[in-house]
Amino acid sequence: MNVIEIKNLTKTYGKARGISDVSFNVEEGEIFGFIGPNGAGKSTTIRTLLSLIYPTSGSATIFGKDTVQFAPEIKKEIGYLPSEVFYYDNMKVKDLLNYSASFYKKDCSKRIKELAEIMDLDLSKKIDDLSLGNKKKVGIVQGLLHEPKLIILDEPTSGLDPLMQQKFFELLEEENQKGATILFSSHILTEVQRLCNRVAIIKEGKIVTVEKISTLKENTYKKFKVETKDTIDPHYFSLPGVNKLEAKENLTSFLFKGNINDVMRKLADIEITNLWIEEPDLEEIFMHYYEKEA
Repeated sequence: MNVIEIKNLTKTYGKARGISDVSFNVEEGEIFGFIGPNGAGKSTTIRTLLSLIYPTSGSATIFGKDTVQFAPEIKKEIGYLPSEVFYYDNMKVKDLLNYSASFYKKDCSKRIKELAEIMDLDLSKKIDDLSLGNKKKVGIVQGLLHEPKLIILDEPTSGLDPLMQQKFFELLEEENQKGATILFSSHILTEVQRLCNRVAIIKEGKIVTVEKISTLKENTYKKFKVETKDTIDPHYFSLPGVNKLEAKENLTSFLFKGNINDVMRKLADIEITNLWIEEPDLEEIFMHYYEKEA
């Protein structure tokens, strides 16, 4: 079953670019990545999906219900973390969280305590006295305190230090194991690579591709670096599928896409002192998709 279905969603702002014809589905129980550079249309898609702004055309459903028609009902089961968080400065953290919890008609006090502990958040402080990172933590706790079935996160790690990011990812994996579906937008590819099963890549308001992370990686090249005992003619590795061939004394490097056994046969015939074979990271895969589009 699809928890989210987005069909030809379009939002235009006069001459400014919004999003155009965005379509993708998020299946129940998956962690779905939504990636693209800043300004590509990730936040606009999410805000339109949540009916915080209304689409110019197209439609979306969450839990099988139209997002505009059933907005209040759907929101009870969603935890949302916007990319920028703004609060009443004079409130204490715990008062703000209790106020948020009051919308959900269930006792969230135990969960608030647990989450605050995990995220190392002081509940007695005033919002005004918090750093950007701590305000972000308030947003995370606020988004998760009612144990939502769907968690929507827009650039959630900005402002968090690496240790907190780690804790936050563990928290998300835990929520996901309990059955929550997660939509995670980011321009940081390593985050998406770590957490997500599938990704949609957006560029200039349009979806470029929707792929499994594993397929994204399989359909790209591997990076080879070969250190040989003697200097060899770099053209030795001129095979179909080899590109960016570079040689410097005893070190030859190249990118390869194709049947890896072809390269291995070539390697078997020469004296090697060292060998590195690396997967490209998503950053490189990303550029590959963008170039292909261009």
